[in-house]
Amino acid sequence: MSPSLKQLRYFVEIVDAGSFSLAAERLFIAQSALSRQIKEMEGMLQVVLLVRKPRHVETTPAGRAFLQAARRILAELAEASAQARQVERGEQGTVRLLHSSSVPLTPACTAVLREYQAKHPGIRFEISQASSEQQAMEIEEGRADLGLAREPLLRRLPGVEAAALYEEHLQLVVSTAHPLAHAHRVALESLREEPFVSLPHPDRGGLSHRVAQCCLERGFYPRAAAAISRKQSQLALVEAGFGVALMPASLARLAPPGVRCVPLADAGCDTRVLLLSRRDAAPAAAALAQSLRAALSPRSSPQ
Repeated sequence: MSPSLKQLRYFVEIVDAGSFSLAAERLFIAQSALSRQIKEMEGMLQVVLLVRKPRHVETTPAGRAFLQAARRILAELAEASAQARQVERGEQGTVRLLHSSSVPLTPACTAVLREYQAKHPGIRFEISQASSEQQAMEIEEGRADLGLAREPLLRRLPGVEAAALYEEHLQLVVSTAHPLAHAHRVALESLREEPFVSLPHPDRGGLSHRVAQCCLERGFYPRAAAAISRKQSQLALVEAGFGVALMPASLARLAPPGVRCVPLADAGCDTRVLLLSRRDAAPAAAALAQSLRAALSPRSSPQ
């Protein structure tokens, strides 16, 4: 057996008070009960910790060594307790945020993160990329707290809430050498014969899936380019002349110099960003989610 935390506190209080009687007064217990607890602890440890003197108590060499350890244990417990309360109140901890490759962290989003962290210095962020479907699974299984994903989300999980943040209009992304590079606007139907450097994955939603939906509404399915990608590297493929892509402004702004963005003339070619979170989110994650919704939901397009 090991000494209890109560016995450790009693022992430290006796040493600090300098006597059993004064310690008993501070602890609001009978002196006999206090003496019994210390005697029981000494018997358990098989060492003498305290020696009674006429007007005070003294620690033995073993007692002095034990006192240091007792103080450390009690201090660590107090710190752990305070930390647990801070986590419960959302004042400390780690928020794990995922985002799709098609949802870059815009200045508007990072401004929310900076402001939140300034108000809650005990919070840190872990940020990484994952597909929309993977985000939902990671959040459902407790390996992530929040996600920024593009609709459509093909699989809805019971423990994950999906809230709309904002919408962006899709635009055509072409190389500067493409005939449409200097067009004022372009109709989506006119891209029927163009090769697309991004095609939807059969088991994933997100941006490429939404692009295919828009094309199907105009009576065609995107043709595959000789090289395709579902990541931001598709911008490099567009620049190299492999084909075209449809992207929201927040992603197209990352385009290299050899790429041009052309507005679409079609109405309704929009893409929506979702905020994914656990329905029973921890306080810090729930508070950050609320801040993101408040800051980004009114925007039609993040800056």
